[in-house]
Amino acid sequence: MKSILQSMTGRVVLILVCGVILSALLTLSLTVGERQRMIGQFRDFHAVERVAQFVLSVESLPAELRDLYLAASLGIGIQAELATPGDDLRQPSSELVSRLAKRLSEGHEVRSVSARPSDCQRLYIRMPQIHPPEFLPSCEAMLVTLQDGAQLRLSVLPPRPPPFAAPRDLVTYGLLFALSVGVLAAVIARMTMRPLKQLAQAATELGNNIERPPLPEQGATEIRQAAAAFNAMQMRIRHHIHQRSHILAAITHDLQTPLTRLRLRLEKVEDGDLREKLISDLSAMQTMVREGLDLARSLDTTEAPQRLDLDSLIDSVAADASDAGQPVSADAHTGASLMARPVALRRCLTNLIDNAVKYGELAKVNAEQGSGFAVIRIRDNGPGIPEDELEKVFDPFYRLEVSRSRDTGGTGLGLTIARNIAEQHGGTLRLRNHPEGGLEVVLSLPTKAPR
Repeated sequence: MKSILQSMTGRVVLILVCGVILSALLTLSLTVGERQRMIGQFRDFHAVERVAQFVLSVESLPAELRDLYLAASLGIGIQAELATPGDDLRQPSSELVSRLAKRLSEGHEVRSVSARPSDCQRLYIRMPQIHPPEFLPSCEAMLVTLQDGAQLRLSVLPPRPPPFAAPRDLVTYGLLFALSVGVLAAVIARMTMRPLKQLAQAATELGNNIERPPLPEQGATEIRQAAAAFNAMQMRIRHHIHQRSHILAAITHDLQTPLTRLRLRLEKVEDGDLREKLISDLSAMQTMVREGLDLARSLDTTEAPQRLDLDSLIDSVAADASDAGQPVSADAHTGASLMARPVALRRCLTNLIDNAVKYGELAKVNAEQGSGFAVIRIRDNGPGIPEDELEKVFDPFYRLEVSRSRDTGGTGLGLTIARNIAEQHGGTLRLRNHPEGGLEVVLSLPTKAPR
């Protein structure tokens, strides 16, 4: 659930669903309130009209027929009788009495009086459909003076607010409504978030392959603008990388010729000690030039990826190192087949093995399959390096103040080249001091094809 809420798609869906449902509930509540108000107005109007029509009917009858008519009034929910002197107990005028007084013509007087429990009981017994007997609220009583001076005592039931008549299938309708809104929100969120996901995926792939195809500039105006800006950025980055690689390659390549001539001329120096020192310095310069050229090549991603067997590649690199007299052992049983740039990946493994042999006397190569990654570990038998230097050694031309070997030191480009190649394949390269001694290089490569 947490991952869903953290994603933009989940948030958009949740906001849309909650917003639409809340709007629907608000609209429903306003509709029900208006419905109740209109029903209440109609109910009150009907109650007043019913009593007014009854009073007018009584008034139109001869005096000798009124008692019979009054006796039949219970059938319409009115307890009616001629008033007696004890009925003159006034009460504050109710809404029903006020509206009835306005409804009747001049010459009629209407006032509220105290209700008698017996009259209310009789009304509830005769009209159970209006109020269930268990409620038995008080009824309203009033005295109505007719135009001929006669007074009627009327007891009527107060209008009962009708309960909210929810449809039987309200839950079903609500679920269908929520489901339809959820589907609509999911479609909208997917349509909105798809370009963002494509842009994020393209940005990730850009770090692994600067030569990746440009994004298609299609869709809404904002999406087309974002795609165009991303493609323009990719072109500028690619131009800068190619320009830097060409400059570095040109410099290192052009230095090869004068260095070779210089070496030939140094052979003519008569002083043997001086000649050996100069040739040693020149050899170091040539090594640095060659590694600079290798660094420029490691930044080049024009090599086409191919599917290769990782175990075979590791065994081949280890065998080449052993043939060259290096103490290297390999144990690779990943069974992984991945898309990679063979020459670049071979250079990466070769640099790591050479580094282990140069500074740690030997190289033990192990490889295993992880969850979506093939993990290659190269361990040496050296003294290790300080913890605060584990990341710095990946910087170009960075060397430790005290070499891990007293006899030799590198130019500081081997690990830089290896990490560049690993990252181009979507992998990672890190160092750690092994608990049992020595330095261990951990190379992780994704087993899925890089884009």
